[in-house]
Amino acid sequence: MAGKQLETLTTSPGGQLVDTADEPSAEWGWSGQFPRVTRLLGWFVVAALFIVQIGNHEGRIENLWMTAFAVLTAVILIRDIRRRRTSWRG
Repeated sequence: MAGKQLETLTTSPGGQLVDTADEPSAEWGWSGQFPRVTRLLGWFVVAALFIVQIGNHEGRIENLWMTAFAVLTAVILIRDIRRRRTSWRG
């Protein structure tokens, strides 16, 4: 015989129903992501990669790699900005 307890579902900040059996933290309101903080940290990483190139190292290969990673991260962040702005267009 099945238990008499009802399945508990809570609504996440995004409006989706979340089963507390799958995500116990949803019971006290923790079921989401931090998109704004993630983007802010992404731009911080881009700036940090350019800043750490100033130093007393002699090799320039690491500068090329850091520049490449910074540019790649910036391209991903810019693509995300454009995608969010035009998401309503389909």
